[in-house]
Amino acid sequence: MSSLLKSIRTANQRLGFQLETVSTLRLPQTAVIGPERIAALLSELLFAGAALRAWPLPLRGCDHELDRELDQYRRMVEQLRDLLPSIHQQLLAERARLEARRSHLVCMAEWARVSRQTL
Repeated sequence: MSSLLKSIRTANQRLGFQLETVSTLRLPQTAVIGPERIAALLSELLFAGAALRAWPLPLRGCDHELDRELDQYRRMVEQLRDLLPSIHQQLLAERARLEARRSHLVCMAEWARVSRQTL
């Protein structure tokens, strides 16, 4: 079980770092959690999931240290689950901002085109 313990411990460290970064980014209203951060979180979840699927059940009760790491992993996944609605809202707001900016640029381009025709 030592390789599973090592894998889960590594996943916990990296997932913890990603969650800390996401929590920090959520504080200022102007900061946006970008696709690279979402991809990093997903990568950590996939890494841990692959490690867990590679071992036969039951995993619990065999090793107290592994049990602690699994509990920590579960808490971080629950923390991420709790963050997802606010991340979703932030991404929707960013998409609306970008769409408004795009619309503004389209209008400005049309204005410039019409202005050139009248000269």
